[in-house]
Amino acid sequence: MADIEGLLHEVADAVISCKKEKVLEAVEKAKAEIPPEEIIEKGLSAGMNQVGVLFERGKLFLPHVMIAADAMTAGVKLLEEGMPAGTQEKKLGVIVNGTVEGDVHDIGKSIVSTMLQPAGFEVHDIGRDVPIRSFVEKAKETDADMIGTSALMTTTLQGQREVIELLKEEGLRSRIKVMVGGAPATQAWADKIGADCYAENASEAVAKAKELLL
Repeated sequence: MADIEGLLHEVADAVISCKKEKVLEAVEKAKAEIPPEEIIEKGLSAGMNQVGVLFERGKLFLPHVMIAADAMTAGVKLLEEGMPAGTQEKKLGVIVNGTVEGDVHDIGKSIVSTMLQPAGFEVHDIGRDVPIRSFVEKAKETDADMIGTSALMTTTLQGQREVIELLKEEGLRSRIKVMVGGAPATQAWADKIGADCYAENASEAVAKAKELLL
């Protein structure tokens, strides 16, 4: 009998290694013994979560995260070939993510977007210095379930509140969740402006999104 846990660890470790060929080899080996959905959740996603943790600890850097995400996506595509029709494109939710107007910082926001996609979300990253109305218009265009707003300066934090206020004006607030993040943002700030959640880092953003949208 195959060592299921060992195979899943092998897949996760391959993602952490940031080597696509290694990921594909491990997935190919595992799929003979384990259902695709389990490999994605307990192998590929588990590995990507660890990549996020290592990034936050300064053990890996942005290029590593991007390469690992690309490798994981390749692994998912390989598994989708054997998945039943109708389950291949299933997404956990649609998220619009961006840095608010007046703020040109985007590395943290980009990491969040990168981590959310292989976790199963459809992500529309609309960049940095984004006008408040653009968040809401993109959410309407994509039928989004959540808007993620990043602010790296205290002077631009107000933009996060304005996104929520505009959603209320448009009659969309009850349907669209709002996540806030960025160095000056806190849970207290999220509570004050009525956001649905605050995420301190990319791994937490993925966990919070799953909690709110599943």
